[in-house]
Amino acid sequence: MFRLSNYEKSNSITTIKFPVSKNAQILLIKTMRHKSEVKRQKFSSELLDELGDLAQIDIVNLKVSGTNQSHKKSKGRVVSKQYGYYRPKSSYIYIHNRTAVRGQILASKTFVDTLLHEWLHHYDFKKLRLNSIHSAGFYARLKDLKTKLGYFEH
Repeated sequence: MFRLSNYEKSNSITTIKFPVSKNAQILLIKTMRHKSEVKRQKFSSELLDELGDLAQIDIVNLKVSGTNQSHKKSKGRVVSKQYGYYRPKSSYIYIHNRTAVRGQILASKTFVDTLLHEWLHHYDFKKLRLNSIHSAGFYARLKDLKTKLGYFEH
């Protein structure tokens, strides 16, 4: 029997396989309206809990940090930044709420993009049983999730 590689399987799945609720859409809007770590933590956690329930997967633990993004510099310029990360073994998402150098609060769009990106790694790992990678299929699923949430309308 032929088995698809992780990469091929990831690329072959381009949509999320659950309906998105009105409540998830409302929580997305609430998340986008707030900038403080406390409010972003509250509404983002509620949104991820709702998405987990809808997808019928374990909930993920979220930490919204007030620290600056991790970054690397070369010749005095920022060459890479880490907005956040997902740890599959502990079902844990960590997101920096401040920019790398100046320490400004992240723009709502950047924050939500990071939140949904990291949660999709969780979905891939728990629901699709994938070693979640940045394949074309991953980005197609992310776009599908954002579309179903009405994210592009905000």
